[in-house]
Amino acid sequence: MDIVYILIGLVIGAILGFFLARFYMKKYLKKNPPINEQMIKAMMMQMGRTPSQKQVNQMMKSMSKYM
Repeated sequence: MDIVYILIGLVIGAILGFFLARFYMKKYLKKNPPINEQMIKAMMMQMGRTPSQKQVNQMMKSMSKYM
């Protein structure tokens, strides 16, 4: 009977942990949004390059592949 209680506790803990982690990640992403076009343009300007829209679109596409 003790094993059943342990298993029930683990299942409830896993479900609770999932929802808490999901809530935390949503809050974090709202506070710190992922990279956007303006960030890419600023980064390329800092490196001494003037980015075209095509280059920015390529970077956005490659970044979205890894996120």
